[in-house]
Amino acid sequence: MGHREDLLEGAKRCLLAKGFMRTTARDIVKESGTNLASIGYHYGSKDALLAQAYVALVEAMGDAFEGDGGLDKTPPGSLERFERVWSNIVGTMREPGSVWRLSMEIVALGDRLPEVRDHLAAAQREAGRGLVPLLMGGREEDVSDDTADTLGTFYVTLMTGLIAQWTFDPKSAPDGAQLAAGLRRVMQAATDAAP
Repeated sequence: MGHREDLLEGAKRCLLAKGFMRTTARDIVKESGTNLASIGYHYGSKDALLAQAYVALVEAMGDAFEGDGGLDKTPPGSLERFERVWSNIVGTMREPGSVWRLSMEIVALGDRLPEVRDHLAAAQREAGRGLVPLLMGGREEDVSDDTADTLGTFYVTLMTGLIAQWTFDPKSAPDGAQLAAGLRRVMQAATDAAP
């Protein structure tokens, strides 16, 4: 690997071990076997590197969201698929040292990490674009901007709330079955209210 890749891998390890605020440029350099100047050269800043490392960690979770291949047995857009996907996502939150705790650190730090926040805010649409085919079927590259901005945003909002609940109180946080039951109730109420 080159310095760029070494830095990214070192930053990922540092994030999981220390989080955003406690990770220093020197920590990343030590973990990656590179030098301080290479952070600026390849990424512009430590915060930009940490933001890219976080996005890479989240993207690596995609396979876990699909689970053991059982999604092929559930119809796209069905409540069964909704429950299975969210159960798989919740499974990633139950793991010790979950990457999702970093999300809550970003939310809590807000304006103190503007470069990280701005980079991750730009990644939100793409996160939603990735969740849509997982739940609804199809291919990510076929998800329109309108669908990413509506359905994708809905899924990202649900994910963010779920992360917050699992971080704050994992004992009472919902699982996939509870989320599907809630969605059933919302759908029933909407059907009952329709003229």
